[in-house]
Amino acid sequence: MIAAGGQSRGVVGAMLPLVLAAVLHQSLATVAPPTPAQTTAAPHKDPGRPERGTYNVTNANNTVCLLAYMGLQLNLTYNATSQNTAVQEVVNIKPNVTLASGSCEAERAVLELKTDANATVLTFVFTLNSTSSKYHLSEVSLTTTVPDLKGGKFSARNSSLDFLQGSLQYSYMCRTEQTLTVTQNLSINTFQVQLQPFGVTGDKFGAAVECQLDEDDMLIPIIVGAALAGLVLVVLLAYLIGRKRSHAGYQTI
Repeated sequence: MIAAGGQSRGVVGAMLPLVLAAVLHQSLATVAPPTPAQTTAAPHKDPGRPERGTYNVTNANNTVCLLAYMGLQLNLTYNATSQNTAVQEVVNIKPNVTLASGSCEAERAVLELKTDANATVLTFVFTLNSTSSKYHLSEVSLTTTVPDLKGGKFSARNSSLDFLQGSLQYSYMCRTEQTLTVTQNLSINTFQVQLQPFGVTGDKFGAAVECQLDEDDMLIPIIVGAALAGLVLVVLLAYLIGRKRSHAGYQTI
């Protein structure tokens, strides 16, 4: 004589580890970061995470018209004369040796960062659409000294960008690291960005609107948690059904 309820509970107990393993495997596969693109350039040493800097621009009335608080990292690709091959160099912008300047107009704001006695000049241009009251990063240019490059100067510029989109009177915020591709030879990693190029009141940021990347990062644990909660509910229902059947009697072999 074998109890039918014992068989049901045994099946549920055997399936539980397999179902949990399957769900966890699927969850990890969902949140796994994408594989970075391959490159033939030889990478230099990673300088680590850059320090966040506060960069302000004032207008003719000596009032703040642009605010930025962010960490910046340059990714340069160039042909090194000493190695006769393409190399990648990663350079952190250091706030303690960086001077901020620029200009503010009705629909155009410029943030210029100069470091190391003007050896590096990084310029951001923001454009405001007065019809939609939306702004974005529309142009980036860079000139910097690279001793191992023929001529000793690296330069890049792109005036048709569409990054860091925000709304007038609000600041743009993105805690997630982003990579802004400027040209084939230049990209910029941004870290914990908060900026406001238009509609600044006083010297403080307006209410922040978070980027899509931050919202996606918040959704992932919610989705995983909901999936696990659903799994627990299914297993609990299977267990209760098994217990109910166990009271129906015994099966004769």
